[in-house]
Amino acid sequence: MSRLSSINLEFKWSIPFLALFVEGARAALSLAGTMLGYYPVRVLPSKTAILPVNPTFLPRSEDEREMCARTIYCTNIDKKVSQVEVRMFFESLCGEVSRLRLLGDHVHSTRIAFVEFVMAESAILALNCSGAIVGSLPIRVSPSKTPVRPRIPHPTMH
Repeated sequence: MSRLSSINLEFKWSIPFLALFVEGARAALSLAGTMLGYYPVRVLPSKTAILPVNPTFLPRSEDEREMCARTIYCTNIDKKVSQVEVRMFFESLCGEVSRLRLLGDHVHSTRIAFVEFVMAESAILALNCSGAIVGSLPIRVSPSKTPVRPRIPHPTMH
């Protein structure tokens, strides 16, 4: 039997993550389906460890905090899906995307994306896309804790 050390609490309007000790996590799982307002609470074991964000990636200004309010973090993206397809998916359902960073490597079987929208309301709508199939996999969408900073070009060597 594997140890349960964290859970994912998903609400209709946002997706908070809570890390709990094993006993608390097991107790929280029993709350699945409990009505909170008009919605049943979904409580799922976390598929990933909840790690603190590297402080160098956190917002450094009010502008960057505002960027975070317009940005989502999307995981479990099929490697066959292109950056254009990710952009088209979110723009067709949520609103105009201003910046998108699709990341992946040869080690992991899926990719992640940071998607910054023009409007914060679009990012809120995007939170409802968790579970949608993009390519052949269900994506997971959560609020971003970090802004999508413009890339700094590397100097070319002559």
